[in-house]
Amino acid sequence: MRLSVQGISGAEMLSFLSGGADANGHPPLRRVAQGAGNPCRHCLQPIADGDEKLVLSYRPFDEAQPYAEIGPVFLHARDCVRYESDRLPDWFAYLDPAIVRGYGHDHWIKYETGAVVAGKDLARRCEDILADLEVAYVHIRSKFNCFQCRIDRA
Repeated sequence: MRLSVQGISGAEMLSFLSGGADANGHPPLRRVAQGAGNPCRHCLQPIADGDEKLVLSYRPFDEAQPYAEIGPVFLHARDCVRYESDRLPDWFAYLDPAIVRGYGHDHWIKYETGAVVAGKDLARRCEDILADLEVAYVHIRSKFNCFQCRIDRA
């Protein structure tokens, strides 16, 4: 199975860069990235230590509903190229552990799909989850439950 991996949309990125409201109605905060744990959710690449980043509350769903979780994410504080690929970024192998969840076409969690997995096993686990046609897409989250990206069937 081919995967379709993408960062958050370019329109969302541009909105946040211009001070648009996050999921809690607040403008993104500007901070300096410290250390290596600052992945941008648009380009899905690490934000370099010392670079400026945006910190905001993000809801990776179009509408509020019981399963539309909100959590903190980081973005580059400058424009970057949206990640779109048929494979996960190489550094996802170091998300150890990571959380995966499949969502139905109604955007509700399909509980039987949820798992905590080693980063090196993420692609295979996403393929297994997406083999169920009742699953519309998968979210990958960090061990802290921070949204990383969405995976669809290609």
